[in-house]
Amino acid sequence: MSGKGKGGRGKKAGGKNVSRSAKAGLQFPVGRIARYLKQGRYAKRVGSGAPVYLAAVLEYLCAEVLELAGNAARDHKKSRIVPRHLQLAIRNDEELNKYMQNVTISMGGVLPNIHNVLLPKKGKKAKEAAASQEY
Repeated sequence: MSGKGKGGRGKKAGGKNVSRSAKAGLQFPVGRIARYLKQGRYAKRVGSGAPVYLAAVLEYLCAEVLELAGNAARDHKKSRIVPRHLQLAIRNDEELNKYMQNVTISMGGVLPNIHNVLLPKKGKKAKEAAASQEY
């Protein structure tokens, strides 16, 4: 056989170029991540599946953080996500908080937290203590 048949691999004459991101159904750029993996010299060789997998993981993490931050923004009746919403989203999620425990988000603030010792006591003892304070 001469190899000029109709079947098999190879580019088609009138076919359009389809990106690897589109083939994988991703929004993140697989080609750019592949280039960064090669230029970064993390390994001598980079497989074809590695940038696709890495792009999928990064896209999932971004989607998760953005969804939680969007919920935090909606809770505060805002239509725009600001660093405070990112901070609240990450710190209120157990797994994301563990993953980003050493990360400082600029202008993120802190979680609202009042220690139990500082809260006023409830019950009879609190009323008696307040009454005994009066002269």
